[in-house]
Amino acid sequence: MSQFAITIAGKAANSAGQTIYPCVIAASIVQEADPTQSIAIAVKENEPVLVKADRNSTIGLQFEDEDIIYGYENVLRKLIERFPRELGAKSELEDYWVNFALTRLSSGDFKETSAALEELNNHLVLRTYLVGYSLTIADISVWGALRGSNAAYLNIKKGHHVNLARWFRHIESNNRVSKGVDTLREELSAKKKVKSQGSNYEIGLLDTEKGVVTRFPPEPSGYLHIGHAKAAMLNQYFAQQYNGKLIIRFDDTNPTKEKQEFEDSILEDLKLLGVKGDVHSYSSDYFQQLYDYAVKMIEMGKAYCDDTEQAKMRDERFNGIASARRDTPVEENLRIFREEMTNATEVGKKYCLRAKISVDSPNKALRDPVIYRCNPQPHHRTGAKWKLYPTYDFTCPIVDSIEGVTHALRTIEYRDRNDQYQWMLKALGLRKVHIWDFSRLNFIKTHLSKRKLFWFVDQGLVWGWDDPRLPTVRGIRRRGMTIEGLRQFILAQGPSKNVVNLDWTIIWATNKKVIDPISPRHTAVFAEDAVTAKVIGASETPTSEDRPRHAKNKDLGTKQVYFGPTILLDQADATSFKDGEEITLMSWGNAIVSNIVTSPSAGKVTSLDLTLHLEGDFKKTEKKVTWLEKDKQKLVDVELVDFDYLVTKDKLEEEDNLEDFVNKKTEFRVKAVADESVGGMEVGDIMQFERKGYYRLDSKAEGERPAVFFCIPTGKEK
Repeated sequence: MSQFAITIAGKAANSAGQTIYPCVIAASIVQEADPTQSIAIAVKENEPVLVKADRNSTIGLQFEDEDIIYGYENVLRKLIERFPRELGAKSELEDYWVNFALTRLSSGDFKETSAALEELNNHLVLRTYLVGYSLTIADISVWGALRGSNAAYLNIKKGHHVNLARWFRHIESNNRVSKGVDTLREELSAKKKVKSQGSNYEIGLLDTEKGVVTRFPPEPSGYLHIGHAKAAMLNQYFAQQYNGKLIIRFDDTNPTKEKQEFEDSILEDLKLLGVKGDVHSYSSDYFQQLYDYAVKMIEMGKAYCDDTEQAKMRDERFNGIASARRDTPVEENLRIFREEMTNATEVGKKYCLRAKISVDSPNKALRDPVIYRCNPQPHHRTGAKWKLYPTYDFTCPIVDSIEGVTHALRTIEYRDRNDQYQWMLKALGLRKVHIWDFSRLNFIKTHLSKRKLFWFVDQGLVWGWDDPRLPTVRGIRRRGMTIEGLRQFILAQGPSKNVVNLDWTIIWATNKKVIDPISPRHTAVFAEDAVTAKVIGASETPTSEDRPRHAKNKDLGTKQVYFGPTILLDQADATSFKDGEEITLMSWGNAIVSNIVTSPSAGKVTSLDLTLHLEGDFKKTEKKVTWLEKDKQKLVDVELVDFDYLVTKDKLEEEDNLEDFVNKKTEFRVKAVADESVGGMEVGDIMQFERKGYYRLDSKAEGERPAVFFCIPTGKEK
């Protein structure tokens, strides 16, 4: 029996049940006919339709290896077409009542519905079923439409139509019918009680009752970036959701690019992300089996060796032209593969092995893809044992099947290669694997391509793979992204297929919610043109007091705040003051400004006086400013660093030259002094310099070198 999934627009299930219920009940009855088969029913919460441009897309149906179809009539007709025996669709009589349910009972017109109820009541005077002597699709469709219509349901319950009410109760007592209703109502009820991380995770995975095994297969040729993090977290989420297991498999099939350094960093980053595989493996564990399968494909006439020059091969594939080597005899292909390619001879290195799928398929991924290439470079795990390696497109489906993967969850960029994936399995007689595509993360002014990230590193435009301007996991963590903030953001995006270009403000706003309650508050004053102010009314001998490091989180402890007759202010604040103005010195109290001295040449304030007015109401002052006691505390020299995007264009098109859009200035450093307590912070600590922003300590002060803090975006930057 064919496997299928039904998706329902949540709002439609409540407001247009007369169209939804017949489909759900029919699906439930199909499942009852063979309890070993699974039918996934998912509700897309708070959506009136599944496709915005199609108002009839209140329900969708998708069979394995087929496109999803929308609309209650299309869905019901498809189920009848595929399962006529299970649904009792025997003649035109049943079809009449199916049309009756789809039109007269689903119109929403009160007069039309009332007339339809009268006709039903008259037809059922001496009948137990609408057609014949057993339950058919006629009863399923009409009963479902009535049960899904609040007006019709209430009318029947009041007993206005005696024969109709008798028939309705009889059909309702059939467990096969009521089970479909219960399934839908339970799903709707669950949706009201639980919102899965703000995103819809009910994606209708097939065959989950047999166990779920997912996999995350990174290539050890670079550092994990935020896109990899999404894939890893989603695969773990669904493995845990179904009490299954997650396989972490290194796709190490290209020794030219792979390094142990990258493998180690990936494992470390996954650990930080909280992603822990139940099984760890390598594609290289299966090199012998993959080689044997390649030989098998050649023997079956499903693969051939090709020495066509690369540019010509690319052109032939694009234009749907068969390779001159496509019909090489099996024996010759075996000889070339086993003797020349396997040993990477001078002749062998000119060849690749191609799957013999299609010359001119509309899906270019099926146009005889390359599945093996020569590469004499030693492998970081297997050494010089192999001199030819399988491609990802050949390796992935085979190893997925061998390792027991049940659901391959991968980004939508692979969608055109899904048919290729399934072809490999079918050609080799291997166990089928379900595929689910989800959208990849895309951000404005950002590249997630490893090749382009390598370019930035190689050109010296960034410091390395952990540069805070890069979208690598290490880079954004160094910028101040927390693991919890990243996790919340990724899970909030969910497994949607919708491709969007996200603004970084979204992820940083999520992170701010995480760090704000746990970030101790400190003070910094910009060193350039800092203003010395005399505080009249302050004790001549500086004093200090214990103050909370966070007014709303006492668990963060206390810090020393110093008070004295001489303080430092930011030039911008001092410039904004007026003689006689009352301001608030944060964590101290109000003061009145006087004796502002301004440099005639520079136009900047050089000094001023502040007379304490501690009985003043801080609620009435316009300016609340930060300050630092100058003489007693040991001020800490700090450097505050902010960053800009590496590229200047929101989205680069294929024809754009990356070098033309490289941002020339992406790093901004400002010197400042900070309060004494900052000296006790450790690298990686996150805090807030009040009125300046959130920062992460990247390096501590040492000798003449100041402590370096990286500014953490909050999503409000312009």
